[in-house]
Amino acid sequence: GWIWIAVDRFGKRFINFVIGDRSHQTAEEFWETIKQHKMEKISSDHWKSYQGIVPKEKHLQTKAETFTVEAYNSLFGHFLARMRRKSKCYSKKIEMPRLSILLLMHHRNKTLSIFD
Repeated sequence: GWIWIAVDRFGKRFINFVIGDRSHQTAEEFWETIKQHKMEKISSDHWKSYQGIVPKEKHLQTKAETFTVEAYNSLFGHFLARMRRKSKCYSKKIEMPRLSILLLMHHRNKTLSIFD
C-alpha cells in the first residue's frame, strides 16, 4: 500500500491522508479529501497522478518543496512500528494502520491529548 498525506508546511499540521495504491484513482480520492481546504499553493513531487487533478495555477511540482511531507513520513516509521520496513509488526486489516495514522495526526496537531 501507499500512504498519501497532505501537510500544512507553515502551520506544521497534518491535513488528511488516504491509504491506497499509486494510481490516478487513488490520487483523485486523495484530492477529494483535501480540496475544500484553502491552499494557495500545493507542492508535490513529479508523480504523474497529480497532473490533471491538482489545478495547474496552484500546483508546484518540485522535490525541493516536499521536505515537510518527507519529515512527516519519517514520523510514521518512528512512532508506528507497523509502518517500518522489515518489521514483525503488521496489520491484517487496513483499518488498523488507518486508525493508527489518524491517532498520530490528532496527537501531533494537538487536537487530541493521550499523554496529559
